[in-house]
Amino acid sequence: MARWIADWRPDDSDFWAAGGRQVARRNLIFSIFAEHLGFTLWTVWSIVAVRLSAYEFTTDQLFWIVALPNLVGSALRLPYTFGPAKFGGRNFTVVSALLLLIPAGLLAVAVGNPATPYWVFLVIAATAGLGGGNFASSMANITYFYPQSKQGAALGLNAAGGNIGVSSVQLVMPLVIGAFGLAAAGLFWVPFILAAALGAYFFMDNLTVAKAEPREMAKAAAKPQTWIMSVLYIGTFGSFIGYSTAFPLLLTSQFPEQSGLTSLAFLGALLGSLIRPVGGWLSDRLGGAAVTLWNFAAMAGAVLLVYAGLAAHNVLLFFAAYLLLIGTAGVGNGSTYRMIPAIFRAKAIEGLEPGTQAYDDALAAGRRDAAAAIGFISAVGAFGGFFINRGFGSSIAATGGAGAAITAFAIFYGICFVLTWFCYLRRHATGTTPSLAAARV
Repeated sequence: MARWIADWRPDDSDFWAAGGRQVARRNLIFSIFAEHLGFTLWTVWSIVAVRLSAYEFTTDQLFWIVALPNLVGSALRLPYTFGPAKFGGRNFTVVSALLLLIPAGLLAVAVGNPATPYWVFLVIAATAGLGGGNFASSMANITYFYPQSKQGAALGLNAAGGNIGVSSVQLVMPLVIGAFGLAAAGLFWVPFILAAALGAYFFMDNLTVAKAEPREMAKAAAKPQTWIMSVLYIGTFGSFIGYSTAFPLLLTSQFPEQSGLTSLAFLGALLGSLIRPVGGWLSDRLGGAAVTLWNFAAMAGAVLLVYAGLAAHNVLLFFAAYLLLIGTAGVGNGSTYRMIPAIFRAKAIEGLEPGTQAYDDALAAGRRDAAAAIGFISAVGAFGGFFINRGFGSSIAATGGAGAAITAFAIFYGICFVLTWFCYLRRHATGTTPSLAAARV
């Protein structure tokens, strides 16, 4: 059954009211379902790793297992961005959902054999990165279904639905593993994956108006603003996915006598997901750069509180500070994501008179640049999840504790604070900075 829509005009209010809204909503619902499962499989090893005591892996080795899905998933976000436009949003959603059967099935195989070597665990954990790419394809696909005025809300729902997958897996998996064994951590998701693929097949659509534009992304990658925002997104989304996936293993390794608290680790990812829209809401009122600036200060303070909890071996302080840290990362997700289109819009219309044709053409070009840049920035930013897990693993292996990694993270947030101020909030700066500051980026 081929479901291709050739006539798609979401910005036409009559077309939208006559049925376009219903079609877009239907595609959004099944996109969220598939993307949610992508996040669950992407991060399932954050729970499985703490249950591998029978294999006698070191803490550093376990952090490698948790980190590799983040590395692979981040790399896959770039090619996945072009999938819906190249093959059709419905078609690519079906295929990307079915690909999740690979990490789900291989996980069950790995933990079902007590003789499975460490390198096999690494390879199988890496396949979970297939779920990380789903975010990019899902966001790229849904963008085309909604009018410009409604894309913010639609993409926000789509992103939140995916992010909550991290908390879902951390909430459900301890219960499933306790009831059915470790292999169920993979097999449990198989019926849901099949349901997502069937739902996409029967209820989603392909749009002929969607276009793959790798040249646009390459053009965006050459712009300094893209790289600046990539660094800031490492500090926000990268922190969210990194701290969320590291939480169960870090808690177990540093407070082994409190291992039962891992069943509450889902609270961090849930808080970070639900609070993300607050970052966007605050940015609409105060400016994205201002919210991002002070949020990085809050993140630096929160990570130092985590350090204090570890140093004092106070699990309550550690747990509360860690929730605060993931929560501030969630706020930063919303504020930095809001900054990207504002930056490219301000840069495009700089020096032009509103109401002129040149102004309108530049504004349209700025929107295209922003769309291309978002795909690149989301891919680079996700690498933060790998760096955080490897930071914890290397620090514990070298010093016996996470203090060195936490110190490095605090310094990085300080750098992000200075970078945000220097590039987007200096009022006395020369060059392009005044236009960006005046635009309340």
